[in-house]
Formats: sequence, structure tokens, C-alpha cells
Amino acid sequence: MYGLGILKGLGVTIRHFIDTYKDDVLYGFRKYSKSQDNFAVRQGTQATGAYTVQYPEEKVAVPERFRFTPFLVVNDADHESPGEDWCTSCGICSKVCPPQCIWIVRGTDPATGRPVPQPEAFFIDIDICMNCGFCAEFCPFDAIKMDHDYEMASYDRTSVNIHDKERLSKPFSYWMKIAPTTATEEADARGGWEHSDVIKEKKKKADAEAKAAAKAAAPAAPAPVAAAVGEAVAAPVAEAVAVAESAEDEEKKKAERLAKREAALARKKANKGD
Repeated sequence: MYGLGILKGLGVTIRHFIDTYKDDVLYGFRKYSKSQDNFAVRQGTQATGAYTVQYPEEKVAVPERFRFTPFLVVNDADHESPGEDWCTSCGICSKVCPPQCIWIVRGTDPATGRPVPQPEAFFIDIDICMNCGFCAEFCPFDAIKMDHDYEMASYDRTSVNIHDKERLSKPFSYWMKIAPTTATEEADARGGWEHSDVIKEKKKKADAEAKAAAKAAAPAAPAPVAAAVGEAVAAPVAEAVAVAESAEDEEKKKAERLAKREAALARKKANKGD
């Protein structure tokens, strides 16, 4: 039993070994040639035998959901606010980061000294980053994303591997290029392709303009209608005033009756005493 299983396994290995060289012969020893466009075939289900990816000349395409070190989303160069950060320096990414490799310095207004919703400095130590994607998942503004760039080898790990804001910032078009499906899903959830704050501001402005236009388009009420409205309002008021006056008169009459009754009782007691 065990001997038969070993023979079957060796048979599979030998078959792959033969198919590898058979494939080389069929390609005319051009299996790994740059001029031969067969990389997609060797990477697909039609591949036979063993194959080797000739990196860095050949690179395996990474999936759209692949995640490596994070990067910050900024507006494109052709945007009305080019290069503006989507990050509001809320600090949620640094709080949820398991290895605590994110440092943020909130920006301040030079005139007033008050904080502004933009990062003045942003650092990520990629030697510590575990590429978990928590920062991108918990960001409420879709301002931090996971990159596909995994070629970051360096001989200097003291400065090169600490990415600053300049190196982390990449335009929104880059995110749409590497993850078009995810970018579309996020835009549908936000209600547009802009930053969520920009979308809210535009919506508020559009609502205000619509109300102003509706108010300007509303026709003025004619004089007879205005008079009728005035009479309709004045009638209940007059009726309420009349009711109040009648109630006041009743109170006065009641007070007079009580005074007369008390006076009569006083005279009666006086007569009995005599």
C-alpha cells in the first residue's frame, strides 16, 4: 500500500519534470525569452511543467485587495484644490494601529494658533508596520489606503524606512488606478468622488440655492387675498377678546353679589344682637 503511493507520487514528479523540458523544446528554448509573450500562459491554468518567474524582468500581478504599506490620499493636480489632504488628522488610524507605527502632528492656523483639520506632519515606520490595513479600514474619510508597492528594499533603515508626509502623499487617481473596484464602492458609499466634507458642503450649498430659487419664484399674494387673510386672522382674535371681556364682567358681577350677601348677613347679626 505505502509502496504504491510512493510510486504514484514519483510518477507525478517525473511527469512534471518531462513536461517542463517538453515545453522548452516546443517553445524552441524561448520559454523565458522577453520577445516571447507567454508570461500570461505560464501564469494561467494552461501552463504545463514547472516555471520560474524571471524577477525583476517579470512580475506577477498583485490582486486588487493586496495590501502593503499605507499611503495618504490627496487631491489630483487638476483639482480645484490640488494637493489638498483628505486626512483631517483625527488620529483614529494611530489609535487603532496594533504596532503603533503611525505618528501625526496636527496642523495649526499661523494667524490664530488654533488647530486646523489637516496634518502638519505624518510619519509611518514601515519596518514596524505589519500591513494589517486597520488604519485604512477605520479611517472615516477614506484618506489612508494600502499601497501595492512592495519594492522597498534599502541599505539604510534609519531614515529611508520612515516615510514622511511627502513620500506618503499620492493623488486620488493613483488609488483609482490600483484599486478601481474598491474606489468605486467607496465613492458610492460617500455619495461622490470627492472628499466627504466637500460632498456635504456642495449638498448644503445646492439646498440653499434651491430654497432661494423657490422663494424667488413664488408669486406674491394679491391684495384681496391678503385682505381676506387679514380678516381671517383678525376674526379669531376679536372673538378671543370678547370672550375675555365677558369673563371679566362675570367676575365683577359675582364679586358684587358676594359683597351684597356679606352686607346683608352683617345687618342680620346686628339686629339679633339688639
